[in-house]
Amino acid sequence: MSVKEATYAGESAILLQNGDYEAILLPKRGGNLVAFRDVKRGYRFLREPEQEMDQFEKSPIRFGIPVLFPPNRYRDGVFTVAGRTYHLPVNEESTHNHLHGFFSRLAWPVVASGDNAEGAFVEIRHDVDENHPVYEHWPHRFSISIRYTLTTSSLVQTVHIENTGDTPMPCMLGFHTAVLVPFAPSSSAADCTFTLTIGERWQLDERKLPTGRFQPLNAGEQNMKSGGVSPFFEAMDNHYSAAPVDGHNQMVLTDSKAGVRFIYDVDLGYRHWMVWNNNAGGTFFCPEPQINMVNAPNVELPADVTGLVILQPGESWTGTSRMYAESL
Repeated sequence: MSVKEATYAGESAILLQNGDYEAILLPKRGGNLVAFRDVKRGYRFLREPEQEMDQFEKSPIRFGIPVLFPPNRYRDGVFTVAGRTYHLPVNEESTHNHLHGFFSRLAWPVVASGDNAEGAFVEIRHDVDENHPVYEHWPHRFSISIRYTLTTSSLVQTVHIENTGDTPMPCMLGFHTAVLVPFAPSSSAADCTFTLTIGERWQLDERKLPTGRFQPLNAGEQNMKSGGVSPFFEAMDNHYSAAPVDGHNQMVLTDSKAGVRFIYDVDLGYRHWMVWNNNAGGTFFCPEPQINMVNAPNVELPADVTGLVILQPGESWTGTSRMYAESL
């Protein structure tokens, strides 16, 4: 078990190792955990940018576990929460929306690393105040930390967000997790199916924003809920409510040839999912857990439906998620 400073495709990295597993974090590249591997079996569970660093530079959210705060799209970059109006930059011209927040391109300070009884760990954190670049558009004092712990059997992610200011603050978070298909080198995408604990599908308008109404699940989406379906059964850029099963909110990717399933078990505090598969491109897909639904403050539905969390001064939100593999 170890934590080491390393390089990854020429970038400064933190390498976690424990038993058969290793994980790689790029603190200066959005705090993105770009690799989670079973070294013994040659499995790579995440889409890594090692051979595509030029694409990683252009679109870091398509690799590893990018941080979205706030997640996904917000109409015209404008919304009002607790009497305060927010103006976020419009960075998706085709829809005139704000997309994916502020943290996926920032360097993240490493505040702790080492090993303990739980495993090898590294923690990164931003402390936002009036001097922080995020404050211009998110005018609150707050901290956001992410700790990754590599055990002998899993990768554990713990996120902690605390309102350290004196005004109510919206807490909107997600992860654009890019899962490699297949994860086993001897398998193909045709060997892989997945399930996801979704409830209903939110209808999206021409700007990819929720209308506030549900739409029926098609046959493939029904199989997502139970039985399993190819991650590429159709092009997906879809938004769903989460519907945990037996206390688990998770994506399960099953490789029938390898006889292994990869499980992404996320905190129950993530009330919604996005699923994006790069136009059914056949090499990776993104099951994206989100605290809140897309454009939540602008959707005229109750907070217990939209998942909009407002932290009062001194309040915090913590979510713990886990990735692991098991034999069938």
